[in-house]
Amino acid sequence: MTMSPRPRVFLYVQHLLGIGHLKRALTLARALQARGLRVTLASGGFEVPGLAAEEIDVVQLPPTGAADVTFRSLLDAAGKPIDDAWRRARCEALLNAYHRVDPQVLIVELFPFGRRQMRFEILPLLEAAAVAQPRPLIVSSVRDIVGGGQRDAARQRETLALVERYFDQVMVHGDPSLIAFGRSFGLADELGARLHYTGYVVDRAASVGSDPAAGRDEVIVSAGGGAVGRTLLETALRARHRTRLAQRIWRVLTGVNAPAQEFAAIELLAAQEGQGRVIVERTRDDFVTRLANCAVSVSQAGYNTVMELLGENARAVVVPFAAGAETEQSLRAGLLAERGLLHVVEESHLSPETLAQAIDRAATHQRRSGSALDLNGAQRSAELIARWVEECRR
Repeated sequence: MTMSPRPRVFLYVQHLLGIGHLKRALTLARALQARGLRVTLASGGFEVPGLAAEEIDVVQLPPTGAADVTFRSLLDAAGKPIDDAWRRARCEALLNAYHRVDPQVLIVELFPFGRRQMRFEILPLLEAAAVAQPRPLIVSSVRDIVGGGQRDAARQRETLALVERYFDQVMVHGDPSLIAFGRSFGLADELGARLHYTGYVVDRAASVGSDPAAGRDEVIVSAGGGAVGRTLLETALRARHRTRLAQRIWRVLTGVNAPAQEFAAIELLAAQEGQGRVIVERTRDDFVTRLANCAVSVSQAGYNTVMELLGENARAVVVPFAAGAETEQSLRAGLLAERGLLHVVEESHLSPETLAQAIDRAATHQRRSGSALDLNGAQRSAELIARWVEECRR
């Protein structure tokens, strides 16, 4: 009996400032692979050391990233603003990769609910898929909360028109019991049967093989990828001696993208403030295990970090990133705080005193047992894709 070839999936992702979008896409790709699909991931951001892709076929496009938190200007690998020639070359590279794979499924991360800066290549990609014979299933993969730009009525109508023109399905990686997609995208009801909640995407295998006791009773302070976390790390170090946990080991993770001079500055401050009890590193492969074992976690409130915190039932203080027009982290963190699942210090109120107070509150908080939200988003997404592929074959 001849085995059917594994269905091919082409997954496009563009991270611009942090690494969360790429990390979530890789988690989704691994779940799809485990479900028996063959995934090619096209990444348009800068390479991230330590993010394992292993069995995933990764196409690294000529990279670009945001110049700052406004996301208005994109820079190339030389640190120069991208121009039309760069856009044409990048679009060609993406389309060539797509045609080489000739997938049964095209997954586009975030667009059309975000990544408008990348329309120069995403729209040609969607057009190529739309006219292909046979036409692939086209899916949008989007987190639970979309950016502030979607508050504009005209922008929402434009987004909806793009969904209706190109996309067969929209996977929202969230749990409507916490927040419905309509909270940030007002026309969610008009998506109709295309809209599917998957639950939150969490990398459950992040610390497989690590010491199960790693980081026991430490305070772990982290800044995600590290692009915008310096103020939080410095404030945490200055808050340390004010907390009831000052005698514990504090482990500060700057993130892989923290510039060398910032890393050095954090090391110096740790030596000055830490009394020999502070360890500064860029990242840890066993980060999730250390979340499970820590006395308190202090971090920003990005999607991936928050879901890892909830998955490990960690006592947590989060400081949502709120620069530019960002509202996503504040909204999600506020809803979780209302449920007593974590403690929030708003960026505008951040000081050594306010952070120390929040850490002490978290330290006395009873750990939960079991998950308060649906955290099986990666597996559910893979199930949906596999089911849709099978339906298309009939």
